[in-house]
Parts: sequence; structure tokens; C-alpha cells
Amino acid sequence: MNRTTLSLIAGTAALAAVTGFATLNQPDTPGADSAQAAAELPVERTSLLCPSPSTSDLAETSYTSFTPVTKGTGADGKAELAPAVEESADPASGKTDGKTDGKTDGKTDGKASGKTDGKTDGKADGKKKAAAKPALTPKAPGAPAVGATTGGDAPALVGTAEGRFAPGWTVQETTEVPAGSGRGLQGLACSAPDTEFWFPGVSTAAARTDYVHLTNPDDSAAVVDIELYGKDGALATTVGEGLTVPAHSSEPILLSTLTGEKQDDLTLHVNVRSGRLGAAVQALDEKLGGDWLAAATDPAPTQVIPGIPKDATAVRLVAYAPGDADADLKIQLASPSGLITPAGHETLHVKAGRTISVDLGDVTRGEAGSLVLTPTDRSVPVVAAVRVLRGKGADQESAFIPATAPVGTRASAAGNSAKGAILSLTAPKSAAQVKVTASAGSGGGTAVSKTYTIRAGTTQDVELPVPTGLKGSYALTVETLTAAPVYASRTLTSTQEGVPGFTVQTLPDDRGTVSVPQADEDVAVLQK
Repeated sequence: MNRTTLSLIAGTAALAAVTGFATLNQPDTPGADSAQAAAELPVERTSLLCPSPSTSDLAETSYTSFTPVTKGTGADGKAELAPAVEESADPASGKTDGKTDGKTDGKTDGKASGKTDGKTDGKADGKKKAAAKPALTPKAPGAPAVGATTGGDAPALVGTAEGRFAPGWTVQETTEVPAGSGRGLQGLACSAPDTEFWFPGVSTAAARTDYVHLTNPDDSAAVVDIELYGKDGALATTVGEGLTVPAHSSEPILLSTLTGEKQDDLTLHVNVRSGRLGAAVQALDEKLGGDWLAAATDPAPTQVIPGIPKDATAVRLVAYAPGDADADLKIQLASPSGLITPAGHETLHVKAGRTISVDLGDVTRGEAGSLVLTPTDRSVPVVAAVRVLRGKGADQESAFIPATAPVGTRASAAGNSAKGAILSLTAPKSAAQVKVTASAGSGGGTAVSKTYTIRAGTTQDVELPVPTGLKGSYALTVETLTAAPVYASRTLTSTQEGVPGFTVQTLPDDRGTVSVPQADEDVAVLQK
């Protein structure tokens, strides 16, 4: 037996010790049920990123954290939402401490690195900063935890939940801005870090001020490319490639500084070359208020945009085809009575690589509604979103609804009050049943549940259950009881000085569980 063989055996033995001799079970027969080979277990760690809420000194922001109770979790765990503050580096590494003020206009310093100008102050004292005080620390699953801040200096937040707090963890960021550009109600469900994002519906028009907020939760810098696509294709950008987002920091980048072209409707593509980021767009209008635009679901031939408010006065649909083929889409509205085709807007042709927009007017006509986009012929992936206006004249307010994924097993929306919350449920293909649970309140109360049946091709604004003895805010959890896909969104409303403020968040699957293959010890692997 030579030395190579001995080394191989020793290495195999060491690997087996680490893994506990774990090997995947193979089915006894080719026809064995593969579903029995994996178990659905709760996730053990979840990360969420919340962008800096506002630059307005008048802003009032609330944060609501919620984790639904999940079977199979242990008794341990914690969750924390803390400011995204970059730590000082070791001076021997030559790196600076990377302090940021959280604000940047998207311009670069002209160097090849393409870093944004809100970067570092050049200091390197070799000391770590003191840990930032958490903005919010939940106490237990099943009841919301709340926090608040005021003014325009609130930082971006990085959240981590472990153990029993991780499965289905959600955080709602809601900001009231009484005056100025973007005045109204702005809301966002804080998102998990990812490597690619699509935002149909952004703008570089003179009346709009759109920022894309990029938040890096990791210990190393992330490198990202930002691309804009308009009615004639890709826009030339001066500093959109190779932007660097330092570790544990957030960079708001003004889209109008990336290009000289002024267009009302664009699609933003954020592609992370290295690392992970959270991304969201804050769209502020001088006259029409503003809101957050969350990333749309991945490109697909069929897209669903749920929960357009029934009193919407104007709806603008924006779509983009990222591939090499044109897309022809059938536009339908899932109303309370079924699928209908908006008069004069039966189909939409989307040229490859170009953004198309269409004004649908008051398409809901006083009833709950959701847009369903399906291919008329061949299947071509698209991304889509709508901008919704409520109110009239000087009292208009705007919000955005991106196309979203189905609720799946479960989804939650936090930050609801006894009044001013609306849940919209859509079953575009076939009838479905869902269970809606209103959690205990942040200050007290008892959870209650109710089951709803949604007919095929319809949208229903359901009458929400309210926790018994509610004190504070509460969370809604939606669970599908049938196989048919259900899409959902939650609308928050408030009226300030006659202006109908509102914000809409979609409810995709919370990915609170993960499939884990079954494994057994198999010492025979060492003999092969």
C-alpha cells in the first residue's frame, strides 16, 4: 500500500468523522417516491435589510418585526435589527474605516474602481467601533415587536434572526412624510440579500427623484452593475458599472446621475458581480407623493400584480422583456366577479430589451382588482409593475405594486392597525382556500384566524380578523390550504390633511422551511 493510498484513506476517515458518516439515501427502486427522501424543516437563520427611510426632517418612521409561530423549531434563538455601520479596519491592511453618511448622489470620483462618493473619510485607527444599539429586538415569535425613529438621519438597518425567530421573519418599515417631495405614506417590507433585482417603473423625469438603495450586510465589499432600459433600449450610463458598496454599509444612488436621458418609465436592473446586497427604490414625486418600489419577481411569461386599490384613479402598467425575443401579453383584470379584459387594452406588445408603459386609467372602477398578464402565443419572460394613484388634483398620492410570486405555503405582513389595513387575495387559475391569522398585538391581545374561499379568476378584499383585545399593531399571516396558487397584497392607508396616503406590499412565500434530504450512516463508503 503506497503513501497516496494511505493519505486517501486518512482523508476519507477524517471527512466521515466530520459528517457523521452521513450519506444520502437512494430509493430502493427507480419508482420510489422522492418526496419521502426529504423533510421540510424550519430554516435556522434569516437576514433582512431595511434601507434608510427618508431624508425629510419631518419624517416619522415605524418598524414592526414579526415571526409566525412555526412547528419544529427549538426553544432557542434571537432576532435583532441594528444600524448598518461599517467597522474600522486593521491599519496594516491599508483599508480605511469606511464611515458613511448614508447619502450619496451616485457620482464617482473618476477612478476606475467606480466607487460612489459617499465612501470613506480616510481614517484608519485600527480600532473597532462600538456595537451600534439595536433599533429593535423581538422578544418571542407570535407577537410583533415595534420601534420608531424621526427625522431624516435614520440609518439603514441590517437584521438577523436565528433559531425559533428565523422561519418567516418579516420586518415592515413605514414612514409618514407630511409635506415636501414624496409626501404621504411610504412602506416597504425589508428584503433578504440577493444577487439580482429588477425594478420596472423607475424614472429619471424632472418631477421624479428616484434613489436605488443598496445595502451590504456582509464583511466584504460588494461590486454591482446598474443598468437602465427605456423605450428605445439600454440607456448610456456614465458610472453604472463596477460600483462598490463597502461592507456593512448602505449607498443610496440617485438614478438621474447615472444618465443624461430623462424618461418617465424605465426598468432598472441591479446585477451583483460579487457579494450580496439588499436593493429597493425610493421614488419621490414633487406633486404625486411617493413610495418604495420593491423588486419585481423573477422574469417569467406569466405575471400577476395583486391588490390594486378599488378607488384607484389612475393605473400605469410598466413591463420589460429582458431576453432576445419580443413578448405579446394578454392583459386581464381579476375582479370580484371574474377575469375581464380592460376595454382598449386587450394586449400589450413588449419589444425585446425595451420598456413599454400603458395608462389603464381607473381600471378597477370601484372594485377590488389584480392584473394578470399571460402570453398570447409563445412564452417570453417579462418583468412588470404598476404605479397607482389615489385622490384627485393636488391631493393625489402614489404607490407601486410589482409583479410577485404566489403566497405558497405561508406569508406574513406586519404593521397593521385596527383600521386602515386591507388584504387582497387573488386566485387567477382555480378556486382556492386560505387561512388568515391576525396575530396578538404588539401591546397585547389574542390571535384570531379566519378561512376564506377565493373563486377562480377573482380578487377579493377580505374583511380582516382583528385580534381580541388588540393593543398596538398586529401582523397578518396568510396560509394556503389548497394546491391552487394564491397571490396577495396588503394595503395600508392613512389620510393627512386631506391627502389619501397609502402603501402596498405584496406577500410572496416567506421561505420559512427548507427541504432537507434524509441521511443515514453508511460505513461501507470507506470500503469503496
